[in-house]
Amino acid sequence: MFSMVQKRRWFYLFSAAVIIPGLLIMIYSLFTTGKLFRLSIDFEGGSIYELKFTAPGATESNIRDVFAGFGDDSVIIQQIGDPGSYRWSVRSSLAFDENQTQQITDALNQLAPLDRNSFLQETVSATIGQEVTRAALAAVGVVAVIITGFIVIAFRQVPNAFRYGVCAVAAMIHDVLVVSAVTSLLGLLFGWEVDALFLTAVLTVVGYSVQDTIVLFDRIRENIPKHLGEPYETIVNRSILETIHRSLATQLNAFFIMIAILLFGGESIKQFIAIMFVGLLTGTYSSIFIAVPLLVSWEKGEIPFVNRNKALSATAEA
Repeated sequence: MFSMVQKRRWFYLFSAAVIIPGLLIMIYSLFTTGKLFRLSIDFEGGSIYELKFTAPGATESNIRDVFAGFGDDSVIIQQIGDPGSYRWSVRSSLAFDENQTQQITDALNQLAPLDRNSFLQETVSATIGQEVTRAALAAVGVVAVIITGFIVIAFRQVPNAFRYGVCAVAAMIHDVLVVSAVTSLLGLLFGWEVDALFLTAVLTVVGYSVQDTIVLFDRIRENIPKHLGEPYETIVNRSILETIHRSLATQLNAFFIMIAILLFGGESIKQFIAIMFVGLLTGTYSSIFIAVPLLVSWEKGEIPFVNRNKALSATAEA
């Protein structure tokens, strides 16, 4: 029987080769931009305007002058699409009220006629942005606690049920780190920003990863009494081989759909789908090659500072 868990150290090394550079990227982003990720106004607060002029006349310089007159000298301005379309995206760190927005609109209209039907504006206060950030962190923490508790209860008849919960959470953290690293990198390279959809993608990935991990753990639970006397490593490997085809078949269907959306979908959803794609890919990997091998490593006393008595016993027997 082909043994996957015997190669667990290679899986750990591969994950480390992805996560460690990812952490370095986030640290670099922190030192260069002041944040681990480029944050949208959903988290930071501020105002975003999408402008479309019907004639030439508006330039980055004079648009900047308009917003400087309302107190923001560091407004971010980007031209959208073809220069001949006269479309601009303007992001301000200030949350302008309705009256100020009207004054800004009037000032911009003096540069060149605005297409009022294409005028878009979004404003979020800094207080709301801070609340969203706290809620996002709290959501991930609560999910981790609930997952551990659920698995401990569901697997209470299995020896060392707590290990299953910890390994599932470890795989979940693995996935969050990979997704965060990719997001930070794309933010530095392409200016991608973390918004509310990013949080939705992360929580979806967490749920998907844990569900896939529980399916594997459940098969291990079923096989333990069926194959009494077999080494734990053999039982775990058999469980992986019995469930891997189901996991891969489910994942491939989702991957094909997401690839189609990335290729042919609208720009507004591509960032969300790309993060989902990366998350589901790493979630599939971590369930099979991280969560389950960690169980074997824990059982064999290979994890530092954990299960030391078993490790010492194994060393003495050798």
